[in-house]
Order: sequence, then C-alpha cells, then structure tokens
Amino acid sequence: MATIRIGTRRSALALAQSGMMQRAIAAAMQLPIEEVVLVEIVTTGDQIQDRRLMEVGGKALFTKEIEEALLDGRVDIAVHSMKDVPAEQPPGLTIAAIPEREDARDAFISRDFDELEHLPHGGRLGTASLRRQAQALALRPDLQIEMLRGNIDTRLRRAAEGDFDAILLAASGLNRLGRSDAVRGFLSVDSFLPAPGQGALALQTREGDTDHAWVQAMNHGPTALCVAAERGAMVALEGSCRTAVGAHAHIDGDRLTLTTEMLAPDGTARWRRAGEITLITAPDAPGRAMDNARDLGLRLGHEVHAAAGDQSVPV
Repeated sequence: MATIRIGTRRSALALAQSGMMQRAIAAAMQLPIEEVVLVEIVTTGDQIQDRRLMEVGGKALFTKEIEEALLDGRVDIAVHSMKDVPAEQPPGLTIAAIPEREDARDAFISRDFDELEHLPHGGRLGTASLRRQAQALALRPDLQIEMLRGNIDTRLRRAAEGDFDAILLAASGLNRLGRSDAVRGFLSVDSFLPAPGQGALALQTREGDTDHAWVQAMNHGPTALCVAAERGAMVALEGSCRTAVGAHAHIDGDRLTLTTEMLAPDGTARWRRAGEITLITAPDAPGRAMDNARDLGLRLGHEVHAAAGDQSVPV
C-alpha cells in the first residue's frame, strides 16, 4: 500500500495530536509506522500571533492551508482540533472520523492563585478567546482581560513569569502535551460551557476516501454524536471567533443532553438553553442518530439566537 500522508500544523500540540493519530491509524491499517508519515504545514493562523483571530479572518486560518493540501493531493488525511474547524466543509472534503474526546473543560493556570474567585480586584486574565472572556466577566466583571496568543509553552511561560494573574487554556491540549502539572484547577462546565467540539479531534479526508479501514476504527460513536449536536448549535448561533458561544453535550444511557449558550462579549448577559433526545437503536440508527443530534443542536441554537439577537463583535 502507498504511504499515508497526514497533514498537520507545526505547533507542538498539533504534532502531538497528529502523532497520536499516526500511531493509531498505522495500527488500524496494520502498517509499519514508517508508512504513515506526518507532513508539517505552516498555517496563516500560526504565523499571526499578535492579534485576535477575529481580526484577521477567524478559525479557518488554522485549517485553510491544510485543506488546500488535501484537495491538491499532497496529503491524504488532515488532523484538526475540532473547535478550529469551521461549520461548513469545503467542497470535496469531509470529516471522516472523530476519535474519542479528551477532557472538554477549561483549565485555570496561575502562579499565585488557586482559582478564579481568588484573583485580586482588577486582576489580569490572559485569553484570546471571546467566549472565555465573556464567561469570566459574567462571574468577575472587575477583571482586566488581556490578549494572549502563542503556543501553549509560550502561554505557560508568560503565566509563570507573572505577566498575568491567571490564564485560561483547554485542558485537552495540556493533557496531550503532558503539561497537566501546570493546572491549578478546572473550571466547571456549567460556568464555562466549552467551545463546540472542544477536546475532540477531526480527521478530515477527501469525500472519496472514507471507505478505508482506519475510518471505522478511529471513529468514536458517542463523541461523534455529541460533536454533531454541539456543531449544530454552532451553526444556528453563527459561532465564530466574533461571537461568544458555548455548547456541550454528554450521553447518559440512551439519552443525549445538550446545553448551549451565547453571551454578550462583556459578560453582562447570557442566554442558555438545554434539551435532550433519546438515542435510537435500529438498523440505520447511526445515520439517524447523527441527524437527530444535529437537529437538537440546531433547534436549541436557534432558540438562543432568537433570544439573544446579534452579539457578534465588530471588526
């Protein structure tokens, strides 16, 4: 069999995530690891470190060049952080598999303080996420939100050096990089509803390349269902770097429950809805269950959007 080429960003986190998928795909295909290679691609999002993504084009800046490599045939699979994947797929591409999700929570990191509530009045909180900004200000309107970009090591170093009183990062990335020792605590999903798809990975391919053995082996059904619901809400809420949107689904037995929200960027208001569906068991259950999960997200997202109106930040 010809070598399988996996397109990945060059950051330490992206390489760690893609390396995990490289080993898993090689095992699923019963190939030596040398036959599944990583192709490093520098994205526009990696090159711009001094501005918020919403100022320069949004989350697609982390996927555009890799998707171009897929369409051009230079790579066969792309590994993305699901929360970076825009709602609509480019023509000719599809999300073929979604592996089991890591921890979806946000992590609290600080040199001097144990939790958000302990930060001093007017404390400096570092984040580039509009969602985290709004959620933090909803709890602590006195905080000073300061822009923080860069790779995880850079952000951790700046926190350790005292540039901020605290920073917020995704727990999943810290876990995958073996840096969970930096975490002072985890933020509750109730107060800090994660970004849609946070903690999950997306394995993207060309539409004609979804019949390989690795696709079924790598796809984790429960995670895929939860992500379908969350991304349905994202579509309805027009979720992007310019809107403060959260969505999180979980499965308990035969019930899938989704909570989604939109916040005013300054945290002064938040609109939230929750709902659930019963997961069906039938010969065509997987496809129908995915549709039902997405429909739940769309319905709840539209309800939130109708209540909140346009809360996007102008650029």
